[in-house]
Amino acid sequence: MIKDNQKVFNRLMVVVDGCITAASLILAYIIKFYIFNAGPGVGVLPLRDYISLLIYIVPGYLLLYHQCDIYSPKRTVRRKFEIFGIIKANSIGLAALIIILYMIVREFNFSRSVMAFFYVLNVVLTSSFRLLMRKMLRSFRSRGFNLKHILLVGYSRAAEEYINRIMDNPQWGYVVCGILDDHIPAGTLYKGVKVLGTTGNLEVILPENKLDEIAITLSLKDYDLLEYVVDVCERSGVHTKFIPDYNSLIPTKPYTEDLMGLPVINIRYVPLTNTGNMLVKRVIDICGSLFGILLTSPIMLVAAVLVKLSSPGPIIFKQERVGLHNKPFYMYKFRSMALQEPGEEKKAWTVKDDPRVTGIGRILRKTSIDELPQLFNILKGDMSLVGPRPERPLFVEKFRQEIPRYMVKHQVRPGLTGWAQVNGLRGDTSIRKRIEYDIYYIENWTFWFDFKIIFMTFITGFINKNAY
Repeated sequence: MIKDNQKVFNRLMVVVDGCITAASLILAYIIKFYIFNAGPGVGVLPLRDYISLLIYIVPGYLLLYHQCDIYSPKRTVRRKFEIFGIIKANSIGLAALIIILYMIVREFNFSRSVMAFFYVLNVVLTSSFRLLMRKMLRSFRSRGFNLKHILLVGYSRAAEEYINRIMDNPQWGYVVCGILDDHIPAGTLYKGVKVLGTTGNLEVILPENKLDEIAITLSLKDYDLLEYVVDVCERSGVHTKFIPDYNSLIPTKPYTEDLMGLPVINIRYVPLTNTGNMLVKRVIDICGSLFGILLTSPIMLVAAVLVKLSSPGPIIFKQERVGLHNKPFYMYKFRSMALQEPGEEKKAWTVKDDPRVTGIGRILRKTSIDELPQLFNILKGDMSLVGPRPERPLFVEKFRQEIPRYMVKHQVRPGLTGWAQVNGLRGDTSIRKRIEYDIYYIENWTFWFDFKIIFMTFITGFINKNAY
């Protein structure tokens, strides 16, 4: 029944999209020649000529929507991806329309302004309709309508995570009916979802045909059952999906290779291991650090004088940190503490009202001015403008044993600012949470992501409430 409803819904969406595309072109003509002008002038093609284009435009655009996955199920897809697909399809469609009309057929009388209005209207109207439908459907699902009933095969961390997300998002319209597992006793509950029996019960449950989906969530130790479970599920005709229980090892978007037909999954995909990406990022770092040094030189000069006057000792404080490929380097800061003997230095983070911090140092720390000398670290190549913040060797040794995947952060240069920092994870905050953000940055790095983080650094400000 659910599958039939999905087909009917998709057909309805195709019809509506076709109507919106036709209406957008007609509206574009009206806006151009009746709103911005007093009507079509001499030599202007009549509306019927534009309408005749719809014979080709409507099927073409519907095909593009299909190719851009506009008609795939959207229960768990974010709005921005759906809108991006609409923009992508319309951009390709407009480019094709311009090439065919003006370069191949050479019909120069068709107004370019009408085509521009058509593009904007079609994107806006189609996106608005999709957002409206999405809101209505999610409202229905949150009230118990249009639901999909799912059975989980295997009790594992993946099963618990899957249930957590479904419980947190009732608008998706998923209902977990139960779990089958060979090791967990029947009747065991997890957030209201009951273990119904063993995997052998599949052959009894599936013929009843009351399920919409089977989710295979076997734990790693039970992967020898995978072939049997897949075989039983496929013979039932019920839609089956696999949720692997190794998300702690494999990234969300794994980087795969095709080794002459043999699929190879890389445990970690780091875009910055690409030589081209490394070179471009390094050029940006050099240019950015030089610009930063010139821009902040008056501030650094004042800070240097204040540090010198505040207490005896050097202006610049050098501290060993661990950087790219686990190599140590000395990170520079304006000295914000009273001078200490090497043996007296605390092997811990600075705490609130720490007596070692000077009055000027407290201001420098709160405003992040003490970090400005790291622009010279960036120029030297020890650091980058954007990346995970570096830690001292003693903390690295501690965290590498306690926090899974902690050492992944050393596959890239440490940064002056980072994805964790612009999300509020600075100073005395959760290291585990910070590592999650660092790894997300490492695996999803792009030039635009770096620019976004730099922009967010200025927007969120340099005041650090966790700096003591």
